[in-house]
Order: sequence, then structure tokens, then C-alpha cells
Amino acid sequence: MSRNYRLLVKNAKQVVLICNNEEKYLIKHGMQNLCVIENGSIVIGSDGLIKDVGPAETIRAQYSEASFEKVIDATGMCVLPGLVDAHTHPVWAGDRVHEFAMKLAGATYMDVHRAGGGIHFTVQHTRAAAASDLLTSLSSRLVRMQRAGTTLVECKSGYGLELQTELKMLQVIEEARRSLPINISSTYCGAHAVPKGKTVAEATQDILQVQLPRLKQLMSAGTLRVDNIDVFCEQGVFDLSSTRSILQAGKDMGLNINFHGDELHPMNSAQLGAELGALAISHLEEVTDEGIAAMAKARTAAVLLPTTAYILRCFQPRARDMLDAGVVVALGSDFNPNAYCCSMPIVMHLACVNMRMSMPEALAAATINAAFALGCSHTHGSLEVNKHGDLLILNTTRWEHLIYQLGGHQEIIRYVIIKGNVVHDNDKTVDL
Repeated sequence: MSRNYRLLVKNAKQVVLICNNEEKYLIKHGMQNLCVIENGSIVIGSDGLIKDVGPAETIRAQYSEASFEKVIDATGMCVLPGLVDAHTHPVWAGDRVHEFAMKLAGATYMDVHRAGGGIHFTVQHTRAAAASDLLTSLSSRLVRMQRAGTTLVECKSGYGLELQTELKMLQVIEEARRSLPINISSTYCGAHAVPKGKTVAEATQDILQVQLPRLKQLMSAGTLRVDNIDVFCEQGVFDLSSTRSILQAGKDMGLNINFHGDELHPMNSAQLGAELGALAISHLEEVTDEGIAAMAKARTAAVLLPTTAYILRCFQPRARDMLDAGVVVALGSDFNPNAYCCSMPIVMHLACVNMRMSMPEALAAATINAAFALGCSHTHGSLEVNKHGDLLILNTTRWEHLIYQLGGHQEIIRYVIIKGNVVHDNDKTVDL
């Protein structure tokens, strides 16, 4: 009796599973020793889930009677899990290219912020923008990320700082989730900055008494899906006690805690996150030894953002210390008007060069560990049976070329596949 499947990718030079024992994340030696099958094949079912992965000969024998909607011969190519971008701010209007010039001339992040730029500049433009325009720009950014190999992306609100615009952003993210193939993890980040004219206490009360209760109503009604809650815990933004009350309120609503901490000053955010059972903390350029130890013990993921440290000329996050301590290290692009990068391959390259991660560590951090940071590592982040059939096929005989060739991902990524469907085919051959 014949069986019907969506996709067979056969005869790949390498199939990089990442892991194959249902690990939720990898630390230390696990990140160095990724699971790779030489000369392998992968089968994706009509439900978009992985049905089998193994040596090409074994798959050929077991599926000789099966029929496939599509077959890709990956001879001489590599297969990887789709990349996971664990931290982005992709919904906004009004770019900040002029601020990049200011920063190159020596202005700090907080100098720009105080001059009325930074988050407040974007807030002003995003509040004024129509939802349809925000959706158009978001969609084009997500397609760019997808072409660069991202198949699961975290998307934050946070350029509204008041109920209506925050909801508008979250609804735009929800619409993108419904209309695009890319997988989205949605984050409410109403505490991204203190709105002009408000104190920290007033902003905190607005979030606790106005914004979160309305969000809870919409989530309960099923009209909006939100996965995570985020706060920018920083000097001059939200202090430790405000951060604690907002994150705890979000957790009580069933949201995962996934917040900005210890970026510009050591705030003991890492310790707070560990204490609250945070799923992830981002940035951590200024994390202390005590914070690293607390995160390792609590299994709170560190989402490191090498583009931000690079663009702002900040200290690089202490990736090696975190890895040595057994922290779950993940990566994100931090795509936003301040750090405009859509490419996880470039993020991985910067992680290796500037944060001294190895290539296997960087790939693990951009797949299984980034999925863990979003609470999705049971469905994404590795090529294991019953996970989503999200994968990349590289036109190269070793997977490391995706990281090694800085900016070369446009040429190297031949196919991007989500749930067994080809969403990007980079066939450069043209008949002349």
C-alpha cells in the first residue's frame, strides 16, 4: 500500500540534526558536538511534520513504495534546521538612519535617547502609522528574514507605550502570523520605555491596570495570541521593582517571561529573572558573575545580540563565561531601527568572531537554544521526528560555510522550507 508524503530531501552530503534525543536545549559539550548524518535523507509528511531522518540508503529502502508531492535531490548539499531568531522588534514606522550617523560621530545610546531620538522617535511615528502600513512593512521584513534562513522569529510590540498602539502592533503581528508561512512568537513589550510626561510609577500602573487587563480579555476571547512578556530593565527606564511587578503580572496571565536585562548597566536583572523563573533574558552585556551563576542554575536562557554590541560599540556579552558556567546560550538579531539586521547567518558570524563562540556553538544557539528561549524547542530547532519540517538546504558541502562566508548567505541558501513547503528557492540559473 502506498503512503503519501509532502517532501523527500534525499542524498544530502550532510544532514545537521543538531540533536537527536529530544533535548530541550544544549549546553557546554552538547553545543560542541552536534549530531550530523553524512549522506542523509529526510521525509516530511503531509501534516508538515518530520516523519523520518537518517542515512540515505536506509530511507531509500524504507520508502521505496511511498509517493511524495515533491522530491529534492540534495546531492552535494547540506540540510540544516531552519534558523530561529529569538529577539526582534520588527513592527515600526520611521527609520533612524540619521541616528546611525550620530552614533558613528560618538553619541551614546542614551545621548540619542535624551535628544528625543531612539525609542521615542519610533514611538511617535508608529503611533501615527496605519495598521495596514505597519503590516506591509512587517511582512517585507519577515520575508527578508525568511530568505536569510529564519523560519521561527520572535516579534515584539513596544513602540506604542500606550494601550491603543501596543494593541495595534500586536494585532499586526497576529495578522502576519495568519498570512505568512514564517512561524512567529509574539511578545508584549509595553514597558519598552517610559512614555514622555509619565513617571516610572505612572507608566507601571498604566501597564498593570490598563494594558495587561485589556490584553488578558483579548487573549481569553481568542482574538489575540501573545506568548511572552518583556520589560526594558535599565537605569532611567524601568527599575528592578517595576520590572518585577510587570513581569510577575504577565506570568500570572500565562505569558513567558523574556525580557531585556543588564544591557547598559549592571542592574541584577539576571538574578531577578532567575528568581521569577524567566524563560529568557536578552542582552546581558553588563551581567555579573552572580547573574551568570543564577541563570545557569535556573536554566534561564541568555539571548545574546552581537549586532547590538557591535553597532553601539558596547562591551560584547560574555558568551564564553556563560557557556563555561552552563548557561543556555541563544542568539537573536535584535532587528530594530537601531540595529537593522535581518540575517541570522551574519549574527552567527559576529557571535563567532566578536563573542568567541565556535561555529557549532553558534549554530546550536541559533536553532535549538533559540527555540528553547521562545518555549518552542519541543516543535522547532532540530531535525527530529514529529518536529516541524522547517529546514534549509545549502548549496555547499559543509554546513560551516553558512557562518564562514560573511554576507554570503544569499548565494549559499538554495531552499528555505517551512512545514515541508518550499517558501524560497534561490535558483540563480538563468537561460541567456
